Amino acid sequence: MHIYFRLEGKVAIITGGASGIGAATTNLFVENGALVIIADIDDELGTNLVQTLGSHIVSYKHCDVTIETDMEALIAFTLAKWGKLDIMISNVGVLGKDASEIMNVDMVNFHDVMSVNVYGMTLAIKHASKAMIEARTKGVIILRVLLLERHHLYTLSRSMLFLG
Repeated sequence: MHIYFRLEGKVAIITGGASGIGAATTNLFVENGALVIIADIDDELGTNLVQTLGSHIVSYKHCDVTIETDMEALIAFTLAKWGKLDIMISNVGVLGKDASEIMNVDMVNFHDVMSVNVYGMTLAIKHASKAMIEARTKGVIILRVLLLERHHLYTLSRSMLFLG
């Protein structure tokens, strides 16, 4: 099957891009001609994926999405490397410990899930949109959200993104 390079010349950041759905998205974007920055906390997986796909089209940047300075550094790295940002895919997310009943939720676990799934996504939106607006880029920000049965905290945290 012939691949059309629909994303040729586009620059994308994919948070959580070193494994799972993020790595699959990274591969798909590269196959479609995009230049990709993988943002992740798993340095080994991130650098291995860059080596597999090629450092001329993919780069890795360590980024903890819950730390605002990491997100700022990610955007700055992307702009320094490729000169622009067209696409931000906020893919990173954690399930947390399973709470079979919502009334038994561990609040430390709740905080950890909300930090990544809500606060981290909000930082991605904030800083990607700022870069796109300043550059007058007609970019896109994609939030990956799954609704999973029995993962109450994950579902709650992702649903929070649509409130307000």
